Amino acid sequence: MFAPLLGAGVESIENVPGTSGGYGKAIIHADWTHSLVGALVLAAVFGLVAARPWGRRAGLVLGAVVFSHWLLDLIVHRGDMPILPGNAGDLPRLGFGLWKVPAASILVELALVVAGAWLYWRAAVQTTAADARRANLLGLLILGAGLITLAVDALVA
Repeated sequence: MFAPLLGAGVESIENVPGTSGGYGKAIIHADWTHSLVGALVLAAVFGLVAARPWGRRAGLVLGAVVFSHWLLDLIVHRGDMPILPGNAGDLPRLGFGLWKVPAASILVELALVVAGAWLYWRAAVQTTAADARRANLLGLLILGAGLITLAVDALVA
């Protein structure tokens, strides 16, 4: 949801003053998609939609995965994530700021990419042989996409 709202000018990104931007050197003004309540709503909607074709358990898991993005953003973002959508109430913004230490944030994100790909692969291969082959391919694609994203981000830093 962030990309369409960014394209529409509803949300924005600005460089940290004194930098030319790049990995960890941006302030993200995502007052709708990255607010705590907005993330909970997006996760609930995604979980409900996913539950229809795949069942309640899958919907809960996928909703939790969607919300986990906000939890991970909380660790790396500077204090730019509002509690309420649109920063209603002008409450304090959240973010622990790991992006201020790019090497540490890249290592944490790398660990998460590898762990996520492994967890997906481990669960997916426990099905039929045909599904296991597909899981191997998708696990490698997920891992590769994550590693490429991190590499590009690190080069921009």
